[in-house]
Amino acid sequence: MTRTATLPDIRPAAPTAGDATRVAVSTVIFTLRRDRGADRASVVIPLVRRTRDPHEGLWALPGGWLDVAESLDTAAARTLAETTGLAPSFLEQLYAFGAVERSPSRVVSIVYWALLRSDEVIAADARENVQWFDAASLPRLAFDHNEIVDYALWRLRNKAGYSRIAHGLLADEFTLAQLREVYEAVLGRRLDPANFRRQVENSGNLIPTERFRTGSHRPARVYRYNQDVELADRGPLVRH
Repeated sequence: MTRTATLPDIRPAAPTAGDATRVAVSTVIFTLRRDRGADRASVVIPLVRRTRDPHEGLWALPGGWLDVAESLDTAAARTLAETTGLAPSFLEQLYAFGAVERSPSRVVSIVYWALLRSDEVIAADARENVQWFDAASLPRLAFDHNEIVDYALWRLRNKAGYSRIAHGLLADEFTLAQLREVYEAVLGRRLDPANFRRQVENSGNLIPTERFRTGSHRPARVYRYNQDVELADRGPLVRH
């Protein structure tokens, strides 16, 4: 008599309450800061000190849980306002981080990145548990947030090379020296002033005004953005 082999049941077990995957939304917010005595500005980000486990006492990116009734963009804006009081004008989805071991429970984080001008930071409410850090030299952060910041900084530097994303860190009107300072802070290196002027003037992204700013050097022409050019190419996505 022929016997039929019984195959083991390899279907995953039914999920329990403890197996549920939660979705969080976090944001890396970039702005520029020039410390007293520094010869150039640096890229800084705000971090929030955790007040409970896991990782109580460590710094972390601002964020929170996704509500079942809100979109990802809405959740990013809401959690930023709740944790930092900041409301950036440029907010874009960066990446999804979902390594199994990144949190004691199963958590997938949808991470955004944002740009803020210095005056927007000053105008925001100061929060007791929020502190600004140099993005290139952070302490050990909670969860995998060091890895997230490294990736966001890499994305910022790459986009600065082929879009006008760095303009999101400037006021509406600026000189070429101010614009060059932004790129030097983002890229982490000095740029030749003559080559930089030639490149940006040929890009079609800037519109010269009739105004000049005076200082210790000769008057510098003031420029403004070409609003017909997007900060970054969003492809076929439309922001609502």
